[in-house]
Amino acid sequence: MEIIGNAVLIVVDIQGGGVPEADSRTEIPHMGGRSERVARVEKLIGDCRAKGVPVVFIQEVHKASLVDIGRELDGVEGPHCVEGWPETELAPHIRPRPEEFLIRKRRYSAFFGTELEIVLKAYRAQTVLLIGGLTDVCIHYTAVDAHQHDYHVKVLTDCVGGSSQRAHDAALEAVRYLQRDALVTSAEVTAWLDARELVATP
Repeated sequence: MEIIGNAVLIVVDIQGGGVPEADSRTEIPHMGGRSERVARVEKLIGDCRAKGVPVVFIQEVHKASLVDIGRELDGVEGPHCVEGWPETELAPHIRPRPEEFLIRKRRYSAFFGTELEIVLKAYRAQTVLLIGGLTDVCIHYTAVDAHQHDYHVKVLTDCVGGSSQRAHDAALEAVRYLQRDALVTSAEVTAWLDARELVATP
């Protein structure tokens, strides 16, 4: 696996706030396997921090009135990521440090209407590593916008989950269509990190 230039890990919408799935009011379908991804995600964030790879956290949030949700209710999804709901908060295993960026967004892409581009320029990023969900929605659209902003994209296939297995697989194929080397595993990224010299982030 080749990483071009400086890399930034972008943690997309790993939310839930510790609320049990059965009690969550968030009306979004999702494939299984989230609990298995937790350990990989935690380790990856820790490894990136240890090797000086910046970590940026993304959180989707909408006002209780849903005045800012736009066309997001036109499809399968119901109300979700409402401000003030405990389940809108980041998952318990996602704990941004004070010096790290937590960017709130109101659309699927982490680039749309946010300061992400400014943050990536500050880190002089050339490659973005994407983890989180949903593969077929926020990961896919963030990857597309990253591609159109001329970043190299790496989607960690075992650290993302879709609305269904079928949608997950289709989204990964669509991302690979854009960049042939975009799909990687957490093991490949860990191996790259292990071989990386410690570099202080700006």
